[in-house]
Amino acid sequence: MQPKLKFLNRYLTLWIFLAMVIGVAIGYFIPSAPDFINQFNRGTINIPLAIGLILMMYPPLTKVDFKKVPAMLNQPKLLFTSFFVTWIVGPFLMFLLSIFFLKDYPDYMTGLIIIGLAPCIAMIIVWNELAGGNRELTAGLVGINSIIQVCFFSVYAYFYLEFMLPLFGVHALKIDISFMQILETVFLYLGIPFILAMISRIVLIKQKGEVWFNTKFITKISPMTLIALLFTIVVMFSLKGEMIVQLPLDVLRVALPLAIFFIIMFFLMFFVSKKIGASYQDTAALSFTASGNNFELAIAVAIGVFGMNSGQAFAGVIGPLVEVPALILLVKASLYLRNKYFK
Repeated sequence: MQPKLKFLNRYLTLWIFLAMVIGVAIGYFIPSAPDFINQFNRGTINIPLAIGLILMMYPPLTKVDFKKVPAMLNQPKLLFTSFFVTWIVGPFLMFLLSIFFLKDYPDYMTGLIIIGLAPCIAMIIVWNELAGGNRELTAGLVGINSIIQVCFFSVYAYFYLEFMLPLFGVHALKIDISFMQILETVFLYLGIPFILAMISRIVLIKQKGEVWFNTKFITKISPMTLIALLFTIVVMFSLKGEMIVQLPLDVLRVALPLAIFFIIMFFLMFFVSKKIGASYQDTAALSFTASGNNFELAIAVAIGVFGMNSGQAFAGVIGPLVEVPALILLVKASLYLRNKYFK
């Protein structure tokens, strides 16, 4: 059933673009704004951004019936397809796009490669929700991808930056990403809202019943997702507002390969999923899981390893600038394809 997000959902694209403009304007016209926001940093974690992302994640996760997740994951064909496209095809595609478009801009190239190494574990739940995808399958894939990121992100980064780049004639770049840094990021952006959602379901359903939970509680908290999304966008773009205005061509240089990546990955996974007989709900879940990237992790890693003012961090911040409108358009494309190819 297509979720009803009423007024906010009806003008979602407008609100998000306004949030982007407001964030960039704050960063550009109020030079002290980034310093003020950065006062709330704890290591590589920015507290306002973390709060926004946690509040954004919580409502969709409360709608997931976690008891159904193991059953949804008992589909080896879907899981293998998702793993192969998301973890093998996706990073290599981003690697090729980065070299093709940004070989003369090694900092941006490195930042884009880092972005491509991990699928989304946060906002993907929002896009899947808007497209009417399978919540349980998405939650299961998010959980699996989180574990893979924690265990293998450092190895993957070393492989692409130290081994693959020289094969393509690019001087190797050294990168040192700690296990605990990734574990902290994954737990913050995914673990906390997951735990809160599970506790809410267990306690409130036991006290009030499942009907009340689904018709009253979820209805009340659903708008929180988009409000928190808009807040997160304003904060994130405030941090780099001056740089975005001063380097418009650099924004476009990073944005172009990102946009191409989103489009290719979404439609590739969509039609591969349909080919293997997946339902629309499963197809949407797989497609948005494959097309999104973990910009939170990429930004945290870029800042922690290369610094806040690095080209790598700049490329990471450009990611949401491209992802938000691109994924909104892909949500619309998904709903159109549902009506065209699925009964």
